[in-house]
Amino acid sequence: MADQSIAGAAGVMATASEGDRSGRARIVILFLCVGLVLVVLLSLTSGASDASAVSVISDWLLGAAPGNEALNARDRLIVYDIRLPRVILGVLIGAALAVSGAVMQGLFRNPLADPGLIGVSAGSSLGAVAVIVLGATVLAPFTSALGTLALPLAAFCGGLATTLLLYQVATRHGRTSVATMLLAGIALAALAMALTGILIFMADDRQLRDLTFWQLGSLAGATWQKIGSVGPVIVLALAAMPFLARGLNALALGEATAGHLGIPVQRLKYTAIVGVSAAVGASVAVSGGIGFIGIVVPHLLRLAIGPDNRYLLPASALLGACLLLLADAVARTIVAPAELPIGIVTAIAGAPFFLWILLRKRGVVDL
Repeated sequence: MADQSIAGAAGVMATASEGDRSGRARIVILFLCVGLVLVVLLSLTSGASDASAVSVISDWLLGAAPGNEALNARDRLIVYDIRLPRVILGVLIGAALAVSGAVMQGLFRNPLADPGLIGVSAGSSLGAVAVIVLGATVLAPFTSALGTLALPLAAFCGGLATTLLLYQVATRHGRTSVATMLLAGIALAALAMALTGILIFMADDRQLRDLTFWQLGSLAGATWQKIGSVGPVIVLALAAMPFLARGLNALALGEATAGHLGIPVQRLKYTAIVGVSAAVGASVAVSGGIGFIGIVVPHLLRLAIGPDNRYLLPASALLGACLLLLADAVARTIVAPAELPIGIVTAIAGAPFFLWILLRKRGVVDL
């Protein structure tokens, strides 16, 4: 029996060595860093303003130096007070959604796990909508005590409650059932959406207009104040995620094996749940529902660099930020001067990819 275990471990190590893509992963991460810089410049310079990438870079380098006319007062206002907060918020949210998707897929050991598919986003939306609709009445003490933190905190609590409930339903005798997880996630998402619908029914005309656009996802309301309220939450959650990489890699071999390797499995699960809830809750609070980033990005990267979470998590953050900024640029320009909700753009691009994943898992589609 011991000989079989040793042989099995040797086989796993050999397979890992043969499939080692760490060198490719580092190159991909380097290219993604360069790509993110280029996408940020594209987002800052695309739109009605005449500001070019060269003029923006020149203004960054020269700042308030005498004779610096790289940007006039109007363009500087547009770039620094309107576009830059939007770009920073897009980077944070794109990274948060993509990394959260990668962590949940590793935690549940299922490639279809995603904060949107299993109800976390719906729970976060319920918390945020409750504050928007009831903030001046039933929840007035809560909102007055917390101020600008009330919305992201409510979204975080909604996402955390949904995730913990989902985990309790799907886990029995220490084992998590993937089928139960997906079905329970669908049920919890439906319940959260029903409760959200009741709150929307109670909303007045002004709240209804805001909620309709907000539920489809948008970065249009990005301000420095919003970045200050949710940015620290997202940054802390993202900073904690790489420390889960070793545990998630071990968890891929099974919970019992991970425990024998010295991984505190239960602590890993709860840390991942809280981190994902914080990141998704804060993101939903300021941008609304933006789907498919969390499921598309990790899959694209696994095809390129493999499943090693030491590289997958930082690469997901970079690619998620790039894709969300590109989707935002499309949303701002495709129907200009109007603006398309960004959730529509990500759904149009992400839904066919999700269907391709399902067909590939059934063996209908081959690489």
